[in-house]
Amino acid sequence: VYGKKCNPVNRLCKESMTLPSYFSIPDTLDSAQLKVQAEELFNSGQFYCSEAVVKIIRDTFCPSVPDAIIAAASGFPVGMGGGGCTCGAVAGGVMALGLVFGRTKPEEKVQSAECMKYARELHDRFRKENKAICCRILTKNMLEDSSEHKKQCAELTGEVVEIVAEIILREARAQ
Repeated sequence: VYGKKCNPVNRLCKESMTLPSYFSIPDTLDSAQLKVQAEELFNSGQFYCSEAVVKIIRDTFCPSVPDAIIAAASGFPVGMGGGGCTCGAVAGGVMALGLVFGRTKPEEKVQSAECMKYARELHDRFRKENKAICCRILTKNMLEDSSEHKKQCAELTGEVVEIVAEIILREARAQ
């Protein structure tokens, strides 16, 4: 899913990516509202962080994609299945970026490179804002089922959805 973009002045061309056929941008969309929806979904107890991120992004931009994509995010909560490593919301955000920008064929190297660039942007923005990516560090001195822990995870889930939506909107509109 890539093509060539050519500069009309110097006629230099470079490969560019295209968005998947199942992708669309709703007529009315507010990244801040998506943030609130993600926090509410997490707080409802229906989905964990990574699942909530993937569900909100899927429902918003790729509604025809099967629910299996949400199931694929089920192992990431609490730092990779409770291991305390990468924040599950961030892992879900990377999955959501892959849903929109990832490749499905080996030859789609531009897709892969672009997707990795956006994943790194998510990582760097999250880390700058929160000083860490590791769940164990983000939740240091919090009991796992405490209200403090749940509140923070809901906020981080919303933050990731907002960042991912901003990246998707920026790049989709630039196409």
